[in-house]
Order: sequence, then structure tokens, then C-alpha cells
Amino acid sequence: MEFKKGDIYGTHRVLEPKGVLPQPADKIDNTMEIYDNEVLIDVHTLNIDSASFTEIERRAEGDIEKIKEIIMNIVETTGKHKNPWTGSGGMLIGKVKAVGPNFEGDLRVGDKIATLVSLSLTPLKIEEIKEIRPEIDQVDVKGEAILFQSGLYGILPKDMPKELALSVLDVAGAPAQTAKICKPGDTVVVMGGGGKSGILCCWQAKKQVGVNGKVICVDGFKKSINRAMSVKCADEYLVVNATDSVAMYNEIMEATDGELADVVINVVNIPNTEMSSIMSCKDGGLVYFFSMATSFTKAALGAEGIGKDVNMLIGNGYTKGHANTALQVLRDDERIMKLFAELYA
Repeated sequence: MEFKKGDIYGTHRVLEPKGVLPQPADKIDNTMEIYDNEVLIDVHTLNIDSASFTEIERRAEGDIEKIKEIIMNIVETTGKHKNPWTGSGGMLIGKVKAVGPNFEGDLRVGDKIATLVSLSLTPLKIEEIKEIRPEIDQVDVKGEAILFQSGLYGILPKDMPKELALSVLDVAGAPAQTAKICKPGDTVVVMGGGGKSGILCCWQAKKQVGVNGKVICVDGFKKSINRAMSVKCADEYLVVNATDSVAMYNEIMEATDGELADVVINVVNIPNTEMSSIMSCKDGGLVYFFSMATSFTKAALGAEGIGKDVNMLIGNGYTKGHANTALQVLRDDERIMKLFAELYA
């Protein structure tokens, strides 16, 4: 069989506009005939990223059939699952069905894997949506997907259910980057701290800051805060609406004796939380925006508008060893493993 030669980044799949990479592309080729350096995957489950699923659910007014319709329409229109309102995707788990002869890697047919690159760039074809679990943003499907040569992946671990591993691997970049940016003695605020990525970030931050540091877990919902408290992942817990920047500022001022935070990590899944993050951070501190609902314009102009000298970073979903770092949190803390198993497995 003769295979067509593929580009490492998958640019051969871009249909429009020409000259861009698959992620920013409006439409990509999702025919499931692989190029010489691609991997074909039988897809089992999609983990839609939180900001994306929240927006789809809002537009569908919670109706499961409408959610299915929106997801199918996105994939049929664009050849991938790139949410038109948030621009974000998610990731998937499945089984390797075929490997191109020039693919460089250790994948074999039959391997169960999670893709660690966004669905917003992954060629995807859905034959049927079997089940939607809105409480955990997961969608079981019958379908196929393509992994490019440059695409990251992880072999699914054998010591936990695949749905549990998927839910953690989807946000693996957040706790791994948290480990890099938090230092001993830091005061860290995690906004959206009662969610999946929030709990992982709080736990990782607490490990990094040590006994002389402080981790403040903030969430807009008491139920989420109760979850975080049940696994003791922070030093202090606050229920505050992240879109209310004045209330957030006042709460963090009080919690830090007027010092504010050295590091603010934003993993909130709704828009308009930029100023709460910026105002919670001390001058010279670091605001890390992991949320896919973040607006660069609102953050940059907002900080300028209040004369706030903070460093702002865009959360990169990839850092070396991020998959192992995230899964290790569950292995190291039975409380989180138990909680996540109840929620996601």
C-alpha cells in the first residue's frame, strides 16, 4: 500500500485558510485514510475542555439532544472539535487502529492511548454519539481520529480506570506548570480551585510552597469548595464569584493581611475573570491564566488601566513530563484518587 507523505505538524490536512497550522485553521481534512507519518485511532471518549462544554451546554439550554447536535455540527463543519465560541477543544482516549510506516514513536496497533494535544487541531470523524456525561464534560462516541507526528500522547495507565485517567490528563499541564512557578514561602491563590484542575493545582502548589507558604482555594460555588476541603488541598477556602473583581480583591486582601498573592492561578471556566486575577496579585507577582475563557485584551488593558505591574503568563497545556506529574498526584494522595474516582470513573 502506498502512503501519501505527511508534514510533521499536519499542515497537509489544512483545507482553509491555506498557510496556517491545523489548530487555527477553520477547516481541516478529516478523511480517515492515514498519511505515512500519522496514527489512526478508534475513539472511545472525548473529554471536552471545561470552558468549551460549559458554553455548549449554555447554548443548548442543558438539553442533551441539542448538545449532541451542536457537537456533531462542529465536527461536520470543521473536521475537528474546535468550539466556535471559545476556540478550545479538549482531548480523547481510544485504541490505536493503524500506524503509518514513517511514524516515529513506540505506538503499536491495539495500544490504548490518550491524546495530549487539543481536539481543536485533531482530525475527527464521529459516526455516533453514544452517551454524554455533562457533569464531567465527557462524551462517549463511535468514531475515528488522527494523531500527527508532532502530536503528544500517553499510554493509558493500568492502575486506574481510563475515564479517570482521561479526566486528569485533559488538564495535566495545569498542575505540572504550577510545580514550576510556585516557590517555597509563596502565597498562592487558585481561582476555580474547587474544580478538577483547581484541586490538582492547589495540591501541587501546597507541595511547592511548603510550611512557610499559603494556598488559598477560591471558587464561586460552596459545593465545589466543600469538595476541595474534603481532600485538604489548601490552607484557606473562600466562596467568591470570580467575575466580581471588587469582592475578590477585598476577600484576598483580608486573607493575606493586605499583602495580596505572589502567584494567582486562574482555572475558571467562564469569561470575565481577568481583573479578579490581576487585582488579587501583588505588584511584581505572577498571574497564570490557564483558563480557556481568558481574554488577552481584557487582561492586558485591564492591568494597564489600574496601573498594576504584574507578570502575566498564558498557561501552556504542555510541559515536559506533565502527564506523569498529574497522574502522580492521584497516586500520592488517596483522598484525591477516591474523590476523582467517584466523580469521573
